[in-house]
Amino acid sequence: MVHRPLELNPSTTEIETLAWRAAVIPALNVRDMSLVLGDEIVETAPMMRSRYFETQLLTPIFAEYFRKGARWSVMPRPIMTDSSFDPTYAQLTDGGLMESIKNPQSAPYDVGFEMMIDGAQCLRLGRDVLVNVSTENHALAYNWLQRHFEGRFRFHRIDRLSDSHIDSMVLALRPGTLLVRSEQVADYLPDDFKKWELIVAPDPQENNFPIYESDDLILTSLYIDMNVLSVSPEMVIANEASPELIRLLERHKFTVVPVRHRHRRLFGGGFHCFTLDTVRDGGLEEYI
Repeated sequence: MVHRPLELNPSTTEIETLAWRAAVIPALNVRDMSLVLGDEIVETAPMMRSRYFETQLLTPIFAEYFRKGARWSVMPRPIMTDSSFDPTYAQLTDGGLMESIKNPQSAPYDVGFEMMIDGAQCLRLGRDVLVNVSTENHALAYNWLQRHFEGRFRFHRIDRLSDSHIDSMVLALRPGTLLVRSEQVADYLPDDFKKWELIVAPDPQENNFPIYESDDLILTSLYIDMNVLSVSPEMVIANEASPELIRLLERHKFTVVPVRHRHRRLFGGGFHCFTLDTVRDGGLEEYI
């Protein structure tokens, strides 16, 4: 069964809180803002002001799962003043997935760095969850996850594999096999998972992508097509516009279902990003 989020009413173009005002976007990439672990749905603490209320568009779906017995949690919501954001990663790199605050201003609601993290920073591998931590905001959220799920899941901190989301850096295709951007990704993994087979995604080809105007808002890197969706240990959904990746996966004995997704760089995500699997066959596995 496939559920879809509520549509954003066209009249809702802006949101406002006690501390700020921002444009609003619909729930396009639903995996970003939520994390499903076992029988629990967690709405993660948003990192972008424009996405602050995004999970409310998923409320009818989450509420129905709750009525059927699921747990449903919401991480503490950040106030998100200018001083809430740890800018160190963005300052050391070409940016990073966080608010663009050029001239930070003090505010009466300042509380220092706050927890902020996206569900797409987590890689679920049975009872083990790898979490990418690049800022103090992520670190606070990582600590929350550890305490909240203590005794149920094991969390492994990965330091600065990416600015935030890691599903265009490393993805689990099946038990024992990971799709990675480069062999260097293995250096970041816990020792037990360094032993897994690593399939290195081919370098993206420019002719795989549409040509955009210089002022178009490009939201992803050229590696977005490695953001595939693993349907089962044998089947993967991949973008038909990336034939090199499809052939590579087929050589590793996967059945690849090619689906067209032309404007994924404007959309801001691939098949893994804009899907959120809530129910899967099988139980909670031990891979360590």
